[in-house]
Amino acid sequence: MSLTVQVAGLSDLGCVRSNNEDNFGYDWREGIYVVCDGMGGAAAGEVASKIAVDTLLSYCRQAARSKEQPSEPNLIEGVSDRANVLARAIQLANRQIRAAAEQNPETRGMGSTLTAVLVEGDMYTVAHVGDSRVYLIRKNAIHQLTQDHSLVMEHVRRGLITAEQAQHSEIQNIILRALGPDEQVQPDLSDLAAEPGDFVLLTSDGLTRHLTDAEILEIITHASSCAEACQRLIDTAKQAGGRDNITCLILQFVEKQWFQKLIGSGPGNGSPASQESR
Repeated sequence: MSLTVQVAGLSDLGCVRSNNEDNFGYDWREGIYVVCDGMGGAAAGEVASKIAVDTLLSYCRQAARSKEQPSEPNLIEGVSDRANVLARAIQLANRQIRAAAEQNPETRGMGSTLTAVLVEGDMYTVAHVGDSRVYLIRKNAIHQLTQDHSLVMEHVRRGLITAEQAQHSEIQNIILRALGPDEQVQPDLSDLAAEPGDFVLLTSDGLTRHLTDAEILEIITHASSCAEACQRLIDTAKQAGGRDNITCLILQFVEKQWFQKLIGSGPGNGSPASQESR
């Protein structure tokens, strides 16, 4: 069975913020999809998240198009070469953010979360740093594929507070792991197999602070397209308050049609990174 990906993404200011520190991008041809949520205030957050998105896309494109084996050793054992491409891209993005922050006093201390998916055939890798999330929706069930690197969710994991209490906690903004603050960053990596009909959602916390997993599942499974699902997710989050920027990027794995197999085309026809924001 051969699968292809349909994709749509959307980013919104929300109802409170005056600037959008989220960024996202994708390259359908090379199978790379990424959402980043910047931190640092003013323009610094959006600078950091843009650096992260641009660096990841550029590195993964170069790795995919290079016919030679990567000269750099694997950073992490026990995962695929695809996962190690993401790991190296994330380390490079971390260095780029730190270098940019050092050059401009106004952006000192900036950082960014990162969630990314790299697709290769019927397999894909999820990479994650921070409190943005990746979800899998399969057969009318939703599964969170990432764990938030945040203080409040660490308290939940340790049983100090409940998940419901976490939704109203005053420490939701404290991130334990992100690109920028430290010289090295450790991403969570996981390799997975796709099935026909799977949805994969990458989203910033501006969505998940307002919508439950059940609400996300309901919206995505009843939408007529990935684009409609993105719009409905953002509209619903804004109706619930929209306190933060809201970004969602949705992939759906579908079986390739016979003509796609022959001519190698598909949704977007391999168009480079696309983004719609408002």
